[in-house]
Amino acid sequence: MRFSAPADHYDRFMGRYSTGLAAALADAAGVRSGQRALDVGCGPGALTSELANRLGASRVAAIDPAPLFVAACRERNPGTDVREGVAEQLPWDGGEFDATLCCLVVAFMDDPEQGVREMKRVTQPGGTVTACMWDIATGGMTMLSTFWAAVKRINPDAPAEHALPGTAEGELARLFDRVDLDDVVGGALTVSADYTGFDDFWDPFMLGVGPAGAYLQTLSSGDQAEVREACRALLPDGAFSLDARAWFARGQA
Repeated sequence: MRFSAPADHYDRFMGRYSTGLAAALADAAGVRSGQRALDVGCGPGALTSELANRLGASRVAAIDPAPLFVAACRERNPGTDVREGVAEQLPWDGGEFDATLCCLVVAFMDDPEQGVREMKRVTQPGGTVTACMWDIATGGMTMLSTFWAAVKRINPDAPAEHALPGTAEGELARLFDRVDLDDVVGGALTVSADYTGFDDFWDPFMLGVGPAGAYLQTLSSGDQAEVREACRALLPDGAFSLDARAWFARGQA
């Protein structure tokens, strides 16, 4: 699945989680001063910004297949090398980077194994390859698990997102093992996001971002209203915060 939503729509839907997750992923990858890093599937640029803040913009590259996201990432991260393209065919020579990362991307690659192989190829020997995906399989990403729990009340046969690769514990680490990365480790990253109230939670789903937003747009207005009320019943009144867990894996090229 490729994202075609405007960057500000993605920001409203997932952006409130992205900044904290980007910092946690960079920590897990061991990103440090003096390195050169690549952000694969950069989206509007949350991880790119984190890497640029740590390393300097000239030492960071990024790539995404969505033109709107590429434009936003370039605007938000002047001086970085931001390109349009796919993970499965990275336009860099072998061994160019000390750290290659992808945040919430593996599940949306056309060929996740080839995508990670490319990440390994462009990473210098001894460098790190690191990826993370939301914990969809066991409901650790509360925003999405709440939405799909509400959908299931209306349509028990709804596809949800459970089949997306990398969204169950250990899947990313097993993928890294298959592409022969060394010293593979896995674990969990946890962040949280604040909402001013229910509308702040619900309205971004109506923007059509990601699998949840795309699914919602296939429903009639009546079914959308039913899902909305089912979500409301699962959430507290007033302002609230939601936790989100992502699984990550790190390996050495």
